[in-house]
Amino acid sequence: WPTRGLQVWANADYPKDAQRARSYGAVGIGLCRTEHMFFEPTRLPIVQRMILAKSDDVQKAALDQLLPYQRADFDGLFTAMDGYPVIIRLIDPPLHEFMPDEEKLLEEVITMRVKGETKGLAEKESLLEAIRGLHESNPMMGLRGVRLSVEMPLIVEMQVRAIFEAAADCTLRGVHAKPEVMIPLTGHVNELKWIQPRLERIAKAVMDEKKVQFPYKFGTMIEIPRAAVTAAEIAGVAEFFSFGTNDLTQMTFGYSRDDAERNFLVKYVEEGILPKNPFQTLDQEGVGKLMKMAVDDGRSQRVDLEVGICGEHGGDPASIEFCHRVGNNYVSCSPFRVPVARLAAAQAAIKNRK
Repeated sequence: WPTRGLQVWANADYPKDAQRARSYGAVGIGLCRTEHMFFEPTRLPIVQRMILAKSDDVQKAALDQLLPYQRADFDGLFTAMDGYPVIIRLIDPPLHEFMPDEEKLLEEVITMRVKGETKGLAEKESLLEAIRGLHESNPMMGLRGVRLSVEMPLIVEMQVRAIFEAAADCTLRGVHAKPEVMIPLTGHVNELKWIQPRLERIAKAVMDEKKVQFPYKFGTMIEIPRAAVTAAEIAGVAEFFSFGTNDLTQMTFGYSRDDAERNFLVKYVEEGILPKNPFQTLDQEGVGKLMKMAVDDGRSQRVDLEVGICGEHGGDPASIEFCHRVGNNYVSCSPFRVPVARLAAAQAAIKNRK
């Protein structure tokens, strides 16, 4: 790593974001959210078909249709970031987010029944039933992240194949692709031990098929307190950590961000109960302590462990200084915040010179 200290990477889901970030001086992509690519109008029906599939064959057929789209997305990102690392997070949100709104669909079904319209009614009714089947009491802590990968491994297997086919194609064209595959929401090392070897096998198979080699890493997001506390074990499998500081803050405080910001957080800051909104500036005494523990314990197991953050705190100067002090390699923020983050990283390096 360069001696100038903390690097600034950017969060980018599309090649145009990556190009903008690079023009502002970002030297990597710290977070590409693959699910955003699923929401595009041409793809959403295929995604829904994949979710509703009653058999592996039907699911695989839908995933085979999605693969070229994902491959093209990743090809664009690697091309834009030629020579720089690109961290791609595998599917994270709960599946209901990809489905139509339940209340709206129910209204449509009721209206059709009242009017006696039968064309398309059966399809809407079965869709409604499927959406109800996906309902969770607390989706944020439910079937998402790595749990979804364990439950439905075909999805992430398709994503990893798309990532490595794109990286191989780029390499053969002379573009230096550096994919880093991020498994989200790990809470126990055994989750990684279950899913990561399956994905690594696909990575190696693609490189053998294409007869090409390029550097790559598999790592995880640290956003559950248990992952931070057991970082040494997790670093035995993961080659990099990325702190998802938004979720890590929610789970450490026991706050739901939306509810907290809407209800009591403003008063907490006004009354001095909290010094700042912990979703804007990192809580160094609590969340920060978990981060420091994870960095130290992780590197005790893997000396060259790459560590960064990709939550909104990546663009906040006070949080950036803290990341410098605990030994992060990079912070990742939105492309527009890259210039501010670079300045803050330089100031942190000067201030904390030993």
